[in-house]
Amino acid sequence: MDDTIKHVASPLARQTLLDSDLTRPVAGGRPIPLLPWVQVIKIGGRSIMDRGHEAILPIVAELRALLPEHRMLILTGAGIRARHLYSVGLDLGLPVGSLQPLAASEAGQNGHILGCLLAPEGVSYIEHPTIASQLAIHLSASRAVVGSAFPPYHHHEFPNSRIPLHRADTGAFLLADALGAAGLTIVEDVDGVYTDDPNGPDGKKAQLLRETSFGDLAKLKGTLPFDPTLLEVMANARHIERVQVVNGLVPGRLAAALRGQHVGSIIRTGARPA
Repeated sequence: MDDTIKHVASPLARQTLLDSDLTRPVAGGRPIPLLPWVQVIKIGGRSIMDRGHEAILPIVAELRALLPEHRMLILTGAGIRARHLYSVGLDLGLPVGSLQPLAASEAGQNGHILGCLLAPEGVSYIEHPTIASQLAIHLSASRAVVGSAFPPYHHHEFPNSRIPLHRADTGAFLLADALGAAGLTIVEDVDGVYTDDPNGPDGKKAQLLRETSFGDLAKLKGTLPFDPTLLEVMANARHIERVQVVNGLVPGRLAAALRGQHVGSIIRTGARPA
């Protein structure tokens, strides 16, 4: 009997998948864009959703007006309720991996709110597994869907901090890049990225950076309007070459950004042009 190991013909068949030097010739190519026509929009939880109807309803009206022009994946972040969950969870001694799904649940609640407000237009909230496997068919049936921007790491969150490092901004970018989306727009309550916190004690000295890169921002000591870990994942981007941060409290900024206008801060990533 021939008891030798049978191999399926493949460039990776006899390689260890743990050695990047060996797998690079096969795995180092640029992946195909799955949904190159979708615009990903991340709506801030604390910056937009926590402000109530004064901030939410104008954003909803702007999204509604954009439906004929774009097919959109609208992702929501967490706000003050997640911070309360962090406080209670840390007081109880919960590990960081247990805090992650607690905060993600609030991001989902914000998503449900937007989904309800956009329901008359056929827009619904869908969970992460549906986004992963059925997003294309949902966007064929509707011009937009809403989801949570938190990455689904949950109990596998990296244990180098007591507070989850990978939050909504990072999750939105990872998803947009994995989909090969047409673009990612982050909607906050400031005009973009500043050299310092514009709402802090040295706010008068803060200068708006209309265009910058993830590398330059990594050297910046000031406060950023998004998760610091976003810069780390930007370095390894495959599709998304730039991200624009806009002020969602100013009517028309989001629509202008999706139409290709420079109305906030543009951040260049590490992705190379196709």
